[in-house]
Amino acid sequence: MGIFLTGSTGYIGAHVTANLLRTSGETLWLPVRAHHPQEAAERLWRSLQLHMEFAEFREYLASRMRPFCGDITAENFGQPESDYRALIHETDSVVHCAASLNRKSEKSCLNVNLRGTLQVLLLAMRARDHHGLRRFSHVSTVAVAGRRSHEVVREDAAIEWDRSDYDPYARTKKFSEYMIGELLGSVRHTIFRPSIVLGDSRRAATNQFEMVRAFVFLAGLPALPFRPGDRIDIVPVDYVADAISALHLKENPEHDIYHLSSGAGSETFQQITTALAAQRRRGPTFLPAMENTFGRIVGALSRRKGKIGSMATLLKVFVPYLIWDTVFDNSRVVAEMGRSPVPFSEYCVPLLRFSRERHFLYPYKPWPAAEPLTQATPMSPANPAPSSIPPTVSSA
Repeated sequence: MGIFLTGSTGYIGAHVTANLLRTSGETLWLPVRAHHPQEAAERLWRSLQLHMEFAEFREYLASRMRPFCGDITAENFGQPESDYRALIHETDSVVHCAASLNRKSEKSCLNVNLRGTLQVLLLAMRARDHHGLRRFSHVSTVAVAGRRSHEVVREDAAIEWDRSDYDPYARTKKFSEYMIGELLGSVRHTIFRPSIVLGDSRRAATNQFEMVRAFVFLAGLPALPFRPGDRIDIVPVDYVADAISALHLKENPEHDIYHLSSGAGSETFQQITTALAAQRRRGPTFLPAMENTFGRIVGALSRRKGKIGSMATLLKVFVPYLIWDTVFDNSRVVAEMGRSPVPFSEYCVPLLRFSRERHFLYPYKPWPAAEPLTQATPMSPANPAPSSIPPTVSSA
């Protein structure tokens, strides 16, 4: 038996996958959108090569990773009935990281964040009814708190149902949390709400560039439409992944909901721009009176095609998160982990330099030609697949 983990090819999910492989000893069942096992393994290698060399990846693939071709939005994840039953039998706990972050598309968010979460919950409920489920961990977002301004938000007071949601992503993640609470009953479940996840405090390398690209653009402007004393809650991905993996494995976490955020340690725009100014002759001028004008300009430019339109679209999505001046109390996770996240100003310069120098493209390594993937066989409790090959739930 092992952990059913969604989103292993995503940014946070890949970090969590690498952590669990190295700290848990558990088998990981990993649904991957792919047409055949070779494609699934290649997608998994692409997502995990930021964390390990191929030799280590191949060892885990042969022993404890169980990638299979599956779509979490499809009934039974698109698996034959016998393979789906086997998956139920093999699931001891669930870590649900997969999500659509497409804040412009309500259709995408509804499909992945609600329909997909429902299918994952159905698996969890069936595993619970069959043999019991140890834990269900769900990666949500602090954005479930809705539109905020100049506040410190704590976990239990974050969701107010009469408060306006910022976007479809926040709205669907809020309802996902509600479904988990209503459907899992007595199963211990843990909700993790990351704030703005940006970079890794341990290294400059990243393969997630959307927010980095926006920050690089803003850092290059001579003037910013923000208030210098406003706080922005940024947390490094390594802290987020460490908390998810450690608390999922912990026998009795203290709480059911955690803000994975910078909390009281959230830095101001002035602090961050001062750190970035080390690469420039001078820092930017702050013009908060231009906030509304800047928003209108970004909205107009987002309708254009090309690079300018793409950058404006990115800013249109993220700028509102930058002007909240709202932080999310993280005292729970700091107490549980015994440490606070590294401030963004301490690692932002190498992160932005890495991104600029590589033109916002990660130098992915291809699957080694000398390492063909052995065709896998279906997995079932009565007929476990050999450990020398990477088995899948489905042979499709």
